[in-house]
Amino acid sequence: MTRRRFSLRTRIAAAAALGATFIVLAIGVVVALAIARNNLSQLDRRLETASTVVVANAATAGPFLGALGDGGAFSVTIRSDTDGTVRSSTPTRLPELTVGSATVEVDGTKYRAYTARAGGINALVSLAVPYAEARDITVEQQHQVAFFGLGAIGAAAALGWVFGGPAVRPLMELTRLIARREPNLVTESSGIREADELAAAAKSMLSDVASAQEATSAALSTARDFASAAAHELRTPLTAMRTDIEVLSTVALEPGQQHEILVDLARTQRRVESTLRDLERLAKGELSTADDFVETDLTQICDLAVMEAQRHHRGVTITAETLDAALPYAIRAFPGGIRLILDNAVSNAVRHGRARTIRITLSRSRDESTVVVITVDDDGCGVAPEERTRVFGRFTRGSTAGPIGSGLGLALIEQQAMLHNGSARLLESPLGGARLLVEIRDQTSPISATTDTTAQQ
Repeated sequence: MTRRRFSLRTRIAAAAALGATFIVLAIGVVVALAIARNNLSQLDRRLETASTVVVANAATAGPFLGALGDGGAFSVTIRSDTDGTVRSSTPTRLPELTVGSATVEVDGTKYRAYTARAGGINALVSLAVPYAEARDITVEQQHQVAFFGLGAIGAAAALGWVFGGPAVRPLMELTRLIARREPNLVTESSGIREADELAAAAKSMLSDVASAQEATSAALSTARDFASAAAHELRTPLTAMRTDIEVLSTVALEPGQQHEILVDLARTQRRVESTLRDLERLAKGELSTADDFVETDLTQICDLAVMEAQRHHRGVTITAETLDAALPYAIRAFPGGIRLILDNAVSNAVRHGRARTIRITLSRSRDESTVVVITVDDDGCGVAPEERTRVFGRFTRGSTAGPIGSGLGLALIEQQAMLHNGSARLLESPLGGARLLVEIRDQTSPISATTDTTAQQ
């Protein structure tokens, strides 16, 4: 079942009417009781005033009371003060009463009576009028109070509707702005705290939505470019492999020619495998989050990377050192990303630079204590100055690159450096080859990988 919906203006008017109803009821009850007490008090004062006249003339008027016809309008009864016997009374005889005011019932009719002592004749004089005289006036006045109370409730509802319009106008305008996705929701204070707070919250939400949409669009654009470039890079070796396979399967070749094609096929396969592996690493870097960053001992990672590299690259001298061993090199970082930087740097130096000596150095930045510098020097052929920036692009290979490789090694290194709020660049090494300088920052919240890698495109 669908609930009925009402406008905020209607709700304000209803709230004003409801509040007025409670107030009117409370005041109405108090006023009604006050009216009843006041009318009864006035009637008592009238009876008391009348009793002074009757008491003063009780001795002479008493014998004539029975001859008077009260007609239910008033009653007078005179009793002996000693034994309570009735000396004289109007046709409506009042019961024996004590001195003062009282409400009595005679023959089913309620009366309001007042009794006074007549000392000259040693008697009690009781005067009474029908209680309905005070009750009717009270009911009429209470009806008037109820009428004005209902009018006050209606007026409160009307005023709530009238003044509710300007009160909800800022919210209505805010609703229209949100519906139009206006970026500037808060231009000036509306004077209504709730409306301003809602506007600020809505502006923050729309800003987050816009940022998320921009990030999504950028990620989709990056993914399209990435997929296109990957397809282009893989198409060439796969086409070459298909050609080699077709030649082997359709052409009768000599053993030497077959061996040459098989070698070329194996080399191409390794290139495809290397490209796919690096693409996987690149995707993992883009999907990294703040949870991947933990306290990391860079010295330990360097030692492990050197041990692993020495097993894979026989005949190459690989060392790791710190410029200041007394300094701590434990920072909040992505261990897998740091290891990827070191492995790719060593692999590039051996594979493309044909280096025989590689030296990894850890140091702290002189300008910022939170920045750690990883330096990888080699004695290889180096990188030409005009290519030192270009080779960081994806699928970009330098002029001295070896035959096997995906062109993603340095792109992966730069990606990981940027994920650590740092940078990577190539220089000339004192050993004669290339120097890779990677700066990483000790951090708590890493930069978004999607933003960084998008910026590279």
